[in-house]
Amino acid sequence: MRNYPNTVVLAALILSVQPAELAADPLSSHMMEQIIIKGRQTDLLGQASSASEGIIGNAEINDRPLLRTGEVLEFIPGMVVTQHSGSGKANQYFLRGFNLDHGTDFSTAIDGMPLNMRSHGHGQGYTDLSFIMPELISQIEYQKGAYHADDGDFSAAGSARFSLQNRTKDEVVMSIGQNNYQRLLAKGSSAQGIGSLLLAGEVQRYDGPWTDINEDVDKFNAIARYSQPLASGQFTVTTMAYNNSWNAADQIPNRAATAGLIDRLGSLDPTVGGNSSRYSLSAGWYSDAWQANAYLIDSDMDLWSNFTYFLADPLNGDQFQQVDKRKIVGGALSHHWHHRVGQFAVEHVVGVQLRYDDIAEVGLYNTRARQRLNTVRSDKVKQSSVGLYSQSDIQLNADWTTHIGLRYDYMNASVYSALTTANSGNAADDIVSLKAGVSYQFAPNWQAYFNTGQGFHSNDARGATTVADPLSLAAVTPVDLLVKSDGAELGLRFFDYTAFNASVAFWYLQLDSELLYVGDAGTNEPNRGSERYGVELAAYYWLGSNWSLDAELALTRSRFSGQAEGEGNYVDGSLPLVASMGLIYKADRPWQASLRLRHFGKRTLDSFNQQRSAATTVVNAGYQYGWQQWQINLELLNLLDSNQNDIDYFYSSRLPGEPADGVEDRHSHPLEPRTFRILASYQF
Repeated sequence: MRNYPNTVVLAALILSVQPAELAADPLSSHMMEQIIIKGRQTDLLGQASSASEGIIGNAEINDRPLLRTGEVLEFIPGMVVTQHSGSGKANQYFLRGFNLDHGTDFSTAIDGMPLNMRSHGHGQGYTDLSFIMPELISQIEYQKGAYHADDGDFSAAGSARFSLQNRTKDEVVMSIGQNNYQRLLAKGSSAQGIGSLLLAGEVQRYDGPWTDINEDVDKFNAIARYSQPLASGQFTVTTMAYNNSWNAADQIPNRAATAGLIDRLGSLDPTVGGNSSRYSLSAGWYSDAWQANAYLIDSDMDLWSNFTYFLADPLNGDQFQQVDKRKIVGGALSHHWHHRVGQFAVEHVVGVQLRYDDIAEVGLYNTRARQRLNTVRSDKVKQSSVGLYSQSDIQLNADWTTHIGLRYDYMNASVYSALTTANSGNAADDIVSLKAGVSYQFAPNWQAYFNTGQGFHSNDARGATTVADPLSLAAVTPVDLLVKSDGAELGLRFFDYTAFNASVAFWYLQLDSELLYVGDAGTNEPNRGSERYGVELAAYYWLGSNWSLDAELALTRSRFSGQAEGEGNYVDGSLPLVASMGLIYKADRPWQASLRLRHFGKRTLDSFNQQRSAATTVVNAGYQYGWQQWQINLELLNLLDSNQNDIDYFYSSRLPGEPADGVEDRHSHPLEPRTFRILASYQF
């Protein structure tokens, strides 16, 4: 644990700034307003503090066909969302050279509720977006890099904040598609006194294209949300329910498909899959000066996987079950105000964020056909955190603006190990993060930015208390509970108010300890530090009132910063190239067509860069036609029927008859073949 008394004093000072110390800015009493963002044709000059942040509106989300809910994050330039298992499991995310696994180093939240799961049974930062209905998203506010003081745990690479609608169209949406895809969504809102009540429900079924399993997705979502003006602000209370079960086609070894043991869409263990549920109650109130929210989450997951087949257990196989059962309670409060200091206009925000995870069971069990054989590890974890932050934006003159932020985080965890009591214990850590930036609007259409900041991610609390390997009982060294990152970015943004919007960012990120995905354990573990740098470009062009074109490119170099015996310096799973392009035509009549390409380049699969995956390119197409109260959508996903892969790994596994120490091989999860879906919606 770090020595933190001095930083506690520093954190107290963050919240001790009193507005009365400065002369009040008459602009501080400006009226609160609600702004609805419909697309990327949004002027962020003078509003954004970096070139790599933005806002995604509901209209843009509705324009793009999605294979999975998690793909809403691909609206963030440079982000790639894939899947290596069943449809109910959290997606695999890539950004800025990170294989983020299921959410590590990229934080997400919905109306103030954090989505990343600490000390999760499947992986640190586990982020499942399956409970979100895309039609109910109001907007997504994203930021890359750790340059904002209100971003805490898991935000080294960036963050995304989802906002839900308070009111929505009264609508029924019915979808059918190949492989028995069925989806029914009903949503609507009505006035209730001075407020509004929104209700929505979703049911989805899907068998998948796999040859050896029926994916048998059975997903249910529901939401009830009440909102009304209260005092000088807006009050909301929301309850959400999600339940899902599925079978999974995990990644398979290439040698099995090449030898004809299974089809490339086949599976070596047809009994893997999972069950997942999430129930939440949250409330929020925001005004021009204050924001407050509180939440209660109940989350369960049972996940069965088999990545190495018969390597560890030649008789029963290597299937294992991961369990995570928890309740989360937390909230946040922030205060925002304006002042003038001499000739400078100053905008301040201070806040506090609280979170407590009560994990009743986080476990790992060896199984056969989903029946438990023995317990590898079973723990109870209680983990709490507090984050205090302050950020000030100072307008030096009409062209120059600077910001400085300070953040303090403290985390405490108690672990009770049911099997190896030596691994029970307490861990605590704290960290101070500094953020700063400056922007210069040197022309009406141009703005330049420079930002620097420190961030962090937490490690699994079990790793911070473990002193003995659960299987061999060999001595191991506990890891730090909190891991620091440092980053910087130089950016440029152009907006011409009529047809063109573009940005470019050159960035650098250093991480004290990398979290890497371990294929044969189905989780991630701390590794050496790393360094990354790259360039990102995004451009959006409107060709008159009908045509729009967007293009995004991200290039990244990722390396470990330290030496390790028998290891190279390439970061396993890092993604050096991402490119995407979309074309949309909206006719004067009520129809539109879209075409979208996504490409991500060859990924390094081992630390020596001797094994690399192939590149992956996929094209999706969509068509919409509206008539009176009806709208018909046609979607062609993987239009060119690419047989490339969603994800690739390189590790050892064993098939029957192979050597006892297994065979090193690439293990891949293919893209789903071309699939056709039709959607019909009726608005009341």
